[in-house]
Amino acid sequence: MKRAFHQQVSSARAALTPDVHVNVDWAQHELFFRREMAKIYSRYTDTDQNLREVFHLLSEILGLNRGRLFIYDDNSGLLSIRCAYGLTEKEKARGILRPDEGVTGKVFVSGQMTIVQDIDSEPTYLWRSVARSAMPSGTTSMFFFPIVLDGKTRGVFCANRFRGISRNLTADIGIMHEVVGHIGQMLRVEELIAERVQTHTVALEHENRALRQALKHDTLKYGIYGDSVKVRTAIRQIEQVAASDVTVLLVGESGTGKELFANALHIASRRAEGKYIKMNCAAVPESLFESELFGHEKGAFTGAMTAKAGQFEQADNGTLFLDEISELPLNLQAKLLRVLQEKTIQRIGGRERAVNVRIIAATNQDLRQRVAEGRFRLDLFYRLYVVPIFLPSLRDRPEDIPILIQHFIEEANVAFQRRVHCSGDALAALIRYSWPGNVRQLQNVVNRLVLLSESPLVDAAEVAPILANEEGTTSAPAENPAPEPEKKWMGVPAARIEADDAQAILQALRQSDGNKSRAAQKLGLTLSQLVYRLRKFGLTSG
Repeated sequence: MKRAFHQQVSSARAALTPDVHVNVDWAQHELFFRREMAKIYSRYTDTDQNLREVFHLLSEILGLNRGRLFIYDDNSGLLSIRCAYGLTEKEKARGILRPDEGVTGKVFVSGQMTIVQDIDSEPTYLWRSVARSAMPSGTTSMFFFPIVLDGKTRGVFCANRFRGISRNLTADIGIMHEVVGHIGQMLRVEELIAERVQTHTVALEHENRALRQALKHDTLKYGIYGDSVKVRTAIRQIEQVAASDVTVLLVGESGTGKELFANALHIASRRAEGKYIKMNCAAVPESLFESELFGHEKGAFTGAMTAKAGQFEQADNGTLFLDEISELPLNLQAKLLRVLQEKTIQRIGGRERAVNVRIIAATNQDLRQRVAEGRFRLDLFYRLYVVPIFLPSLRDRPEDIPILIQHFIEEANVAFQRRVHCSGDALAALIRYSWPGNVRQLQNVVNRLVLLSESPLVDAAEVAPILANEEGTTSAPAENPAPEPEKKWMGVPAARIEADDAQAILQALRQSDGNKSRAAQKLGLTLSQLVYRLRKFGLTSG
């Protein structure tokens, strides 16, 4: 296990070394980071030690350097560094600020996240802890996140980000949000333990264990935003089945976050050290399915110039996530069933070989209906339907909407270089909406609000026409015939949800001047996923 950790760190360091050009699988680095974070939080003992370990991971795996946590002291009225990574004791000791000083003080007072693109060009940055001469040459950005507990800002977490990293900036924002959420959770647990030390002694150790156990069920450790009962129930079910190798089927409407929950299941499992491979069954042309799943030998067919390992082989001793499993062609369903039964695969043109893979499948379709229509094998259905986990729609967890809105606003502010926030009335209007397109639709709407807002504060008047337009894209006209059964989920026409996706894609392309790579980055897609959707929606002739 330690060897795997050091190998991952070595790989990350190579990717983060200036002027060294390597192909980087940042998704695997993020997955590794979240898995290691989950380990740290689940064994909560000492807050400062845990913080140092997290800051170490941020630096070594993701290149977010010199993490430091400023905490406000009510007695002195000052902010000082409680914990840091990459700073000497003298540098930490110099990190004392009044709340009205520097960028850190500004973030503490405003309670708003700030990103400084170039600290050399920021006049309010004080260089209090680390002198400029001690920093590497070149442009350095810096993140500043407020630490908020019970509605009150208690401190500020900040970290450096050196230019030249090929990671998506939005991905870094998401990671930082997760870390900040965990910092707040740890500080809160620390406070509760301190309170119980003062008021209780007999049941103290029992309560402490309960508090520490609560950290293991923190949804943020899996990168999932939401604290509702239904989200926590789904996470609890995932943690209950994680220790076994049983096949899990994630069932939920489009946009409910099936990929995030699949990530969580892999991270929580005993296969977390192994590979996690994802395959979207709706994004693979039928003619390539067998080769993608099982691989092929050199010369197996025209164009097979080299041998290729399929997804099953790549996921050996790890996890394979098959998204949109209902789209798997019938002839491949029989072969998948055989793999599940016999634990062996056969490359095209090759011999059989054993594989040890845990399968997670996901669907937004009624598989029973697909079986009745002859479009899905009954025997495969029963093989997959061992442990179904039902993911809640957004309208079934409205208490999570404010958390998600704040998260998406901050992401959009970074992506579009804006400084936009929602008024209370605007937030209330967004919470009241039914969100037939779930979290994905909410993110699209928030992106639109941030991009189109003419002032720093979005009010209810700006929200109303955008939501009215959403009604137009998610409700079929009365004169149109009802969609076919397989095109509906909980009564919501899937075609209308897809139309919203098409609108978001067109907007991203316009913002990127037609550059597909940049548009895919804005949408959180890979280039191949974007190209597939362009063809699916008839937006390209290719």
